[in-house]
Amino acid sequence: MHQKIAFFALFALLIFPIIHQASGHALFNSAESTIGNNRVQVATDPEFPQAGQKAKIRMHVTDRDLNDVKQFVVGVRIFYDDIQVDGIPPQSIDGGYWDFDYAFDKPGNHVFRVDIYGENNKAITHTFNMSTQSPFGYIFFYVIMSGAIGAAVIFGYIYLPKRIKRH
Repeated sequence: MHQKIAFFALFALLIFPIIHQASGHALFNSAESTIGNNRVQVATDPEFPQAGQKAKIRMHVTDRDLNDVKQFVVGVRIFYDDIQVDGIPPQSIDGGYWDFDYAFDKPGNHVFRVDIYGENNKAITHTFNMSTQSPFGYIFFYVIMSGAIGAAVIFGYIYLPKRIKRH
C-alpha cells in the first residue's frame, strides 16, 4: 500500500511542475497598452456598460516587468465621435490600481486617452476603445436564447415519446 502512495506521489511530482507563482488575470474584460516603461490596463465593470448607467473603470499601471507602479500621475480624456465629451484632470495615484465610476452618456464607442505623466511632467498617452450598448442590447441575446430553448422543447416533445415507447 505504501509503495502505491509513494509511486503516485512521485508520479504527481514528475507530471505536475512545481508552481512558484500563480496569479489570475484580475481584469478579464480589459485592454492594455505598453508604451515606454509603463504598461496600462483598463477594464470596465460590468464588461459591457450600458449608456446612462454608472460603470466602474479600473486602471492598472505596471512597469515592463509587470510590477505595480508605486505612484503615478494620470489624467483621462474621453472622446465620442472624435469630440472630447469629458475628462478627468491629472491626479496622483498611490499604488498600481485606480478605480473610478463613470456614466457613459451615449451608446457606442468611446475613446479613452489615458495620459501617464513621467519625468518633467511629460505625458505618454495610451488610447483605449470602450464600447457601451443601449439598454436594448441584451434583447438580442434573450431572443436567441429563447429560440434555442424553444427548439429544444419541440425536439424533446417530438422525439422523447418515441424513445420512451421503445423501452
